[in-house]
Amino acid sequence: MSRTGTTVEIRDLIYLSEEGAPPRRLDVHRPAAGRPVGPSVLLWHGIGPDEKDVLAPLAREIASHGLPVLVPDWRSDAPDGGRSHLMASLRYVRDQAVEFGGDGGRVVLAGWSAGAGAAMGLALRPGATEGVRVIAAVGVAGRYDLPARSTGTAPLADLDSTEAGAGAGAVPVTLVHGAADSVLSSSHSREFGAALRTKGWPVTSLEPASDHAGVIMTEYDPARGLCVPSTSEHVLRAGRETAAAIVSAARTA
Repeated sequence: MSRTGTTVEIRDLIYLSEEGAPPRRLDVHRPAAGRPVGPSVLLWHGIGPDEKDVLAPLAREIASHGLPVLVPDWRSDAPDGGRSHLMASLRYVRDQAVEFGGDGGRVVLAGWSAGAGAAMGLALRPGATEGVRVIAAVGVAGRYDLPARSTGTAPLADLDSTEAGAGAGAVPVTLVHGAADSVLSSSHSREFGAALRTKGWPVTSLEPASDHAGVIMTEYDPARGLCVPSTSEHVLRAGRETAAAIVSAARTA
C-alpha cells in the first residue's frame, strides 16, 4: 500500500486465478480519508496486455474526488480476446468493492481505447453484466464499430438489438475523445454518440484538446512502446477533464 497525498494505492491484488496461467491482478486507488460508501469505478486499459499501470495517473485523479477506482490487468491476446478477464474483474468489484469504500451494486464502467469498446458493449447489454448494476458507462478514446472485447459484437451493431433499446432504464453514456487523437479519430466517438442519441440514449460528449494518450494524463514513449505519466500542463489538464467526466457520471447516475 502507498499514499499519494489524498489517495491510497493498493497494488497487485489477485482477482482471478487461472489453472496453468499467472494470476490476474488489479490495483485499487481510493480516497485516503474515510468516506461514505458510494459508487465504484471499474477502469479498463487498452489493447496492450497487462497495462494497468498506464491508467494509474487517471485513476489517482478520480480517487482524489472521493471514488474508489479498480484497475485490472487483462490480456487482449488471450484465446477469448480478454473477455474472461474483463468479466472476472467486474465480478470482483461486485463482491469486494465494499472493502475499499465502494458499492459493488453500483458500478461506473469506464475504459480507454479497446477498454472503451468493452465498457460500451456491456452498457448496451445489461443482461450480460452477471448481476452487476452498471449505473453509468464512460468510453475514453474508443472505437465502437469493432467487436467489443466484453461481448464479441460491435456496440454500433448492438444498437439495433431489442435488448439495447433505450428506455427509462438505459445506462447513461459519457464519451470522451481527444480532438487531436491520431490513433483513433474522434469521429468514432461522434458517430457512436449520434447513433445513441438517435435511439433515445442519454449521452454526454466531451472532446478535450488532446491526443490518444493525453486524455489519460500520459504521453506515448516510442522507445518503450507504451504510454507513460506526463508532467506537461496541457496533458494534465486534458486528463483532469476526463476524470471530471467520470466523476460526474458517477454522481449524476
